[in-house]
Amino acid sequence: MTTMDRHIITRTLLAYTFLIVALVIFFILIHYLEHIDDFLDRNASMRKIYLIYYPSFIPDIILRVSPLALFLAAIFTTSRLAQSLQVIALQTSGVALQRLIIPYVIVGIFVSAVMFFAGGWVVPRTNQTVLTYDQLYIHSRAQHLYVSEIHRRNDPTSVVTVGYFDRRTETAHRVQLQRFNPDGTLLERVDGQQMVWQDSLWHFTYATIRTFDSGYEERRIVAPLDTVLQVLPRDLARTERDIESMTIPVAAGYVDALRRSGLADTGRDMVGYYSKYAYPLANLIVMLIALPLACRRRRGGQTVQIGIGLLVAFVYLAAQKLTEPFGYTEDLSPLLAVVLPHASFLIGALVALVMARK
Repeated sequence: MTTMDRHIITRTLLAYTFLIVALVIFFILIHYLEHIDDFLDRNASMRKIYLIYYPSFIPDIILRVSPLALFLAAIFTTSRLAQSLQVIALQTSGVALQRLIIPYVIVGIFVSAVMFFAGGWVVPRTNQTVLTYDQLYIHSRAQHLYVSEIHRRNDPTSVVTVGYFDRRTETAHRVQLQRFNPDGTLLERVDGQQMVWQDSLWHFTYATIRTFDSGYEERRIVAPLDTVLQVLPRDLARTERDIESMTIPVAAGYVDALRRSGLADTGRDMVGYYSKYAYPLANLIVMLIALPLACRRRRGGQTVQIGIGLLVAFVYLAAQKLTEPFGYTEDLSPLLAVVLPHASFLIGALVALVMARK
């Protein structure tokens, strides 16, 4: 690693850290001003809001703004080099642009790895605290009492689906319990309109049990039916932001259960799961874009280059937000909806690198 490499890495990481701190403060202030009335109306403890809620919110903010902060940091560092003619001097001395990209790739890989770990293991845990406070002080009473369209993995061979769950009475409505053979084929399905938590058991007032064996279906009605499940009321009481509060291993098991259940309307969960892998890569992709974008001197200097950088960053973010709804509705494969904007900008970055060399 050369002195120039270390210089670029150090300057970029310092600028990145400054921007992260500034953006975190900005987003917390905006969020607080937006919800201060909710906190006051519901008698929230300001000490807990300042010392527990917002500190728990910080990892999620960092994860979300990291690509923007890193991109602007790289644009700032590169434009400083370009304006002082250091990039031209390096190229004149025989240093190819593909060699100059190395420190940018190192920073991009490092930050992507850190954000992958944060998004996969740290943020889900801190988000559990954030979601708890959101339910207490921000969401409406209806949102707090009822959770709808719930899919839970009971054990490696069974899945529970609930139309909606009443937290107050611990009652699940429109319930479906599916059990599978080891090869993934459906073995049994239990349907019930209502399932109540009583005496540490789930109590069906009326249930239809279908058993599938060698292509044949046997149907019987049981009223009432008591059953023991590993899924507890607190598991059904999770909010619709399930995936955000799951670590990657837990989310993988949850997604596997969704696939095996054959349920419809799982696009949002699948998009959330794939985003845990794809979104951190944005930190590497923006570094590949930054060098060819800012390595040339422009009229207007750094102001113009940072302005162009902001435009590109927001187009990148908008592309992600535009494709995600297609994954939610499964008009596009959820995987494709997540990967498409990242792949498009990666190709654009590589093309820009090739053109910048000419």
